[in-house]
Amino acid sequence: MSHATAPRTDTRIQEAVPTIHYQVAMPQPETHLFEVTLHLANYPLPILDLKLPVWTPGSYLVREYAKQLQNFAAFSDVEPLPWRKISKNHWQVQTIGVSKLTVSYRIFANELSVRTNHLDATHGYFNGAALFFRIPGWEKQPIRVSIIPPRPEWQVTTALPADEQANTFFAADFDTLVDSPFEIGCHQLYHFEVLGKPHELAIWGQGNLQVQRMISDMTKIIQVEAQMFGGLPYEKYLFLLHLFSQAYGGLEHKNCCSLIYQRFGFRAQDKYDRFMQLVAHEFFHLWNVKRIRPKALEVFDYDQENYTPSLWFSEGTTSYYDLLIPLRAGIYDAKTFLSNLEKEITRYEKTPGRQVQPLSESSFDAWIKLYRQDANSGNSQISYYLKGEMVSLLLDLLIRSKYGNQRSFDDVMLKMWQQFGSYEIGFTPEQLQSVIESVAEMDLSNFFKRYIDDTEDLPFNEYLHPFGLELIPENEEELYLGVKTSAENGREIIKFVEASSPAQIAGIDAGDELLAIDKIKVTASGLSDSLSGTLRDRLKDYQPNDTIQMTVFHQDELRTYSVTLASPRPTRYQVKSVANPSKIQQENLTGWLGVSVL
Repeated sequence: MSHATAPRTDTRIQEAVPTIHYQVAMPQPETHLFEVTLHLANYPLPILDLKLPVWTPGSYLVREYAKQLQNFAAFSDVEPLPWRKISKNHWQVQTIGVSKLTVSYRIFANELSVRTNHLDATHGYFNGAALFFRIPGWEKQPIRVSIIPPRPEWQVTTALPADEQANTFFAADFDTLVDSPFEIGCHQLYHFEVLGKPHELAIWGQGNLQVQRMISDMTKIIQVEAQMFGGLPYEKYLFLLHLFSQAYGGLEHKNCCSLIYQRFGFRAQDKYDRFMQLVAHEFFHLWNVKRIRPKALEVFDYDQENYTPSLWFSEGTTSYYDLLIPLRAGIYDAKTFLSNLEKEITRYEKTPGRQVQPLSESSFDAWIKLYRQDANSGNSQISYYLKGEMVSLLLDLLIRSKYGNQRSFDDVMLKMWQQFGSYEIGFTPEQLQSVIESVAEMDLSNFFKRYIDDTEDLPFNEYLHPFGLELIPENEEELYLGVKTSAENGREIIKFVEASSPAQIAGIDAGDELLAIDKIKVTASGLSDSLSGTLRDRLKDYQPNDTIQMTVFHQDELRTYSVTLASPRPTRYQVKSVANPSKIQQENLTGWLGVSVL
């Protein structure tokens, strides 16, 4: 998509436009330093402004990529040019009488994630927003990128089309450059075709995956999602997969996606299913958010936050479909789908912040909250991924039950694609609601007010019942204390204290080290045998309303608190069939999940 800019009035713009060519080298990858050179020719203005983006589309946090930039310099031929730094991400070079110049700098790259840069002895990976300057006023100009690998055996893989010159690629504009990550190294590269279009899978790292099985299941996901929207909106697609020890994540792009996953997370079926959900999620973003996007993201402002209350749809609805798509693709069955759904509902119900933060606010405040978790986040926030997924579920069930599965949220997605996505026109929150109402043929103002703009609990059973299902909470014997702990170097550390819980009322704080209950040592989780003295096991020896003495180190001070235990709370939620489902309920369930009873 193009980046809108204010019209330039300088008459020299009409006489000349610059050519932009980036060169990326990594002569010593062990130093984690990309060496970037910007070559500008035919530059017509006396001042060159250069701005490094502070965030990248798809990841809603100001990441301050400029903090990794060093050794900035500017030259005309061999003569240095005067320059100064205007703000945290803004450099300015004096170019009076100069039409051809070079800017060089280094980017430190040692953070392996889908939204940053990573360079070491094994490979180089970078995202455009974290490596390349935006030149204000010239965002629509085409850009060439040349890669200089450190070793001849290293190959270059990207979704950008190749130029005639070796290892040189072409971006139609700055937005396209930002949207096209690079993988450079000795990665494995696999080619396959789906619906007549070429696809590639690039894999860096070693793991226990079975590549042909993965490609087969990816193909099924591509086919199912393409059928939903009436075809594929690209000519070629690239999956970039990084295998790491303990990692999970993805970032969507228009013609590719970056995925990161546990290297040994493919043998166990539940972990393999989770990976395929990740693939389904990022691929679904091809439509939802890369093309069907909120008005606030129609034109990216790379210098600051881009606020929208609609990420519940962009990410939450996508999360709902990443559960459904593998079911439709035959990767797992309806029981597995409902088992995965139960886990999501349990996470939602066990997040106290759902009663504090409305869904629309969660979206709007993504920039300051979701990616900046602290000890109180669980009490004050709800993820727009998670609650957006739940709201999308309810809306899908509402439409399906009303129309006997002749309509569904699929129709909402298709209509959003036809009205907005195919033209890349941003939608407003009001337009999104209007499209959903047009498919449901009912006024949903009350629904939106209660469940999106307010914090009312979601009535799952009201929407599940027409499908012969009900949500059943399950209690364990463990009494309610209201803390989550984690073993750290043999110590039991309290990581979270739930609001209004017995622990919080007594004065227990996140960060405290739990030492003893009633003067008997508590064993750190994961370090004990069957005769365990862990917190969870110790609580089984008490009854509701018993008062225990909890001894902790609070900021290195030894303290003991009196805590009155409460009755057990639900620890998980299960979706079960109702007794004797009616014919209509069975037909509804079949239309939704392909089975009449569980």
